[in-house]
Amino acid sequence: MSSLNDLFDASGPTYLTYVNWNCPHHRRSVMASLVQGVYVLERDRQWNRQGPDARAPAWWRFFHFDLHQVLVDAADGSIFGAVYAFHPPLHLLDPAAAAPHFVVAFRGTITKKGSAKRDLELDLQLVRNGLEGRSRFRAAMQAVHDTLAAAAGQHRRVWLAGHSLGSAIATLAGKTLARSAGGVLLPAFLFNAPFVSAPVERIGDLRVRQGVRIASSFVTAAVAAVLQQRGGGSAAGEAAFAALAAWVPDLFVNPADPISAEYVGYFDHRRKMEAIGAGAVGRLATRNSVKDLLLGIGKKGGGGGGCEPLHLFPSAVLTVNRGPSPDFKTAHGIHQWWRPDLPLECTAHYYT
Repeated sequence: MSSLNDLFDASGPTYLTYVNWNCPHHRRSVMASLVQGVYVLERDRQWNRQGPDARAPAWWRFFHFDLHQVLVDAADGSIFGAVYAFHPPLHLLDPAAAAPHFVVAFRGTITKKGSAKRDLELDLQLVRNGLEGRSRFRAAMQAVHDTLAAAAGQHRRVWLAGHSLGSAIATLAGKTLARSAGGVLLPAFLFNAPFVSAPVERIGDLRVRQGVRIASSFVTAAVAAVLQQRGGGSAAGEAAFAALAAWVPDLFVNPADPISAEYVGYFDHRRKMEAIGAGAVGRLATRNSVKDLLLGIGKKGGGGGGCEPLHLFPSAVLTVNRGPSPDFKTAHGIHQWWRPDLPLECTAHYYT
């Protein structure tokens, strides 16, 4: 039996009959619903639900989006993304509203027979910082470029959205465009983005947790400095990281989710390092990780193109769900992000 979670009328934000695109809650809810639409597209494919039996269309039609393009992974034929075009009725059309014209959305891992093998292969590549060379990312990037062309220069009206593995693909696309000629900065909504790191945030004692982070920052900064002196790093890495500072994606994380929880400590620790007078160490550590430095990721000629590991951000608006999450499925799930009663904590972080 397929899950009721696929049914918009049963689990979607049906209360959101009018969308105020200037409202962060409305934007978050719609973007999460469009990502869910990609999940259901793939499950419709796996369950062979077609025509009136298809459950995916309700997830975008409710908000006046059309399905502009379906993104298929050539390796296994699975649907991993979608491009949506916004076509509101005339009485809802407001030229002054901050609505997108297009949304490019990517799903995360589905642990079902029809897509699990390929998704888990890409999860492994994500850990190794190797998504960029994969056919799924190349197809995603081509779709983004085509959508930008269709937007006729209105780049800010093209939005990216993704969940879990999909948020990593959206992140890589957003970073690639931000570093491109002219610096194309696309609004991005990244739900439960993977942070590949030791689970420091899971340490219960606050003082121990802070001590571990401070010690880790000094170790990371020292390793980065030594490698730079030996030619294993350069000022180009710092410049590449700083070049992203103007791109400010929206990150949505849950502290009970071990996949994304480290973002909470990552950004909070940056502020603490400034407060104790160790801002220079903090800035060096914030764009590196010891694992990736030693593996050569992020070094020119070492597979990272001179760029930082994928999960590190100079700037972001971090939204944390402080509500109770009884299990991993709840904490990491996309469904939490359209609930109207979430106890959210939102903080903007800018790299200087």
